[in-house]
Amino acid sequence: MSEFIFSLNVTLPIFLVMVIGWFFKQIGMLDEHFVTVANKFNFKVTLPFMVFRDLAAVDIRATFDLKFVLFCAISSSICFWAIWGGTHLFIKDKSIRGAFVQASFRSSAAVMGLAFINNIYGSSAMGPMMIIGAVPLYNIYSVIVLTFEAQLDEGEQRDTQIIKKTCVNIIKNPIIISIALGVIVALIGIDFPVIIDKTINSVAQLATPLALIGLGAGFEGKKAMKKMKPTIAASLIKLVIQPMVFIPIAVSMGFTGEKIIAILIMLAAPATPSCYIMAKNMKNDGTLTASIVVMTTLLAAFTLTGWIYLLKVMGLI
Repeated sequence: MSEFIFSLNVTLPIFLVMVIGWFFKQIGMLDEHFVTVANKFNFKVTLPFMVFRDLAAVDIRATFDLKFVLFCAISSSICFWAIWGGTHLFIKDKSIRGAFVQASFRSSAAVMGLAFINNIYGSSAMGPMMIIGAVPLYNIYSVIVLTFEAQLDEGEQRDTQIIKKTCVNIIKNPIIISIALGVIVALIGIDFPVIIDKTINSVAQLATPLALIGLGAGFEGKKAMKKMKPTIAASLIKLVIQPMVFIPIAVSMGFTGEKIIAILIMLAAPATPSCYIMAKNMKNDGTLTASIVVMTTLLAAFTLTGWIYLLKVMGLI
């Protein structure tokens, strides 16, 4: 019961902030212009600040674990390519493929993942290590699939230089840039003055609540109901199938404690709100993405509780 309450305390506040955003949209306090501006601001400013802050504070030399980082990177890569390949076999509606793939494989590693790990272990070095292994690939793969599967405007032709365009999008992606800068600062060991630290932290703290408010305000319930089948399928992949495949492999490789929890979060945490922000900014299906984020966030209280309980019973945490 305590594990269930613990999961609820992490996931339900996130879900309720989305509800607040939806409520203020319904009463007219927020509108589409706010959602558009908030999503753009989050994508280009607050989320990069948050990722930079989390990585810059890590002593990478002291905590780096190559085996663990490689496992995170390889398992994330397998999930992405397998899901994208599967969509071309099983999803006939081409307009939803990019959104489906991104929300199915990409977890809320930075936003919700660190909260879970810190709640269980206090300060943890393995959370940032998991971010180094998975989050850059999350963003690179998301840019790739969202660029290739983008919904073009009427009369717009798909760019023949799409590979070059994808590479440019990856290089220009604000979150990729923030990851690179965060790792550089961590490796060099730069200690910012208190004024700079507090400024970075203040902007970073805006990321999660603003992303959730924007997601809730932009959620279109009626349209989402029409896309319930892909929403359920993506949620099943995100919360059940990925951990069911890779957790036994991680256990067989000797990962326990902080490491197995970080891997679990990487595989089975809800889809991150930044999925919605990137989908909207890159001409993909924002409605389906929002629906998947909402459903995985709500169901994660139950699924993550089950996974954590199972790991406890097995003596792995």
